[in-house]
Amino acid sequence: MHPETSSRPESSDPASTVMRMNQIGFDDAALLLARFGLQLRHVTLGEPIPGSFWGDEEAGIIGNTVYARDDTPVHSLLHEACHLIVLPQERRLDVHTDATDSIEEEDATCYLQIVLADELPGVGRARLMADMDAWGYSFRLGSTRAWFEQDATETQEFLRSRGLF
Repeated sequence: MHPETSSRPESSDPASTVMRMNQIGFDDAALLLARFGLQLRHVTLGEPIPGSFWGDEEAGIIGNTVYARDDTPVHSLLHEACHLIVLPQERRLDVHTDATDSIEEEDATCYLQIVLADELPGVGRARLMADMDAWGYSFRLGSTRAWFEQDATETQEFLRSRGLF
């Protein structure tokens, strides 16, 4: 089974405790994304997020741009950015909302978002993995950490083949 995300959780759900962009700010995230040739656009709270697959507060992608609001979960921002990062450069500009239907690219996206969480002050991989579990990401071994540590060998090889790991 490959990782998947669910739609927006109810406020009583443990997912309501995930870290949001307003907790870390946009500057460090923008610098991180820029290292990969991506732009981060801050969307006004209450406005729809362009290119959001799941809607609500989830990040969106169009071309080389990632869109997020203050209430966007950090894991969502990283996930959508990593979708673009794992794509070959020539495919990025064609992306609007849905980056891939490839299991390999989806797995690589999840793995890379965990690794890149360490690049954001105050986030880190442990927090991101906990947030991914709380949000409802689903992995064969039952948790994000178990998948990341025990079941991602093929994903690491895929990332190496793309020059990302």
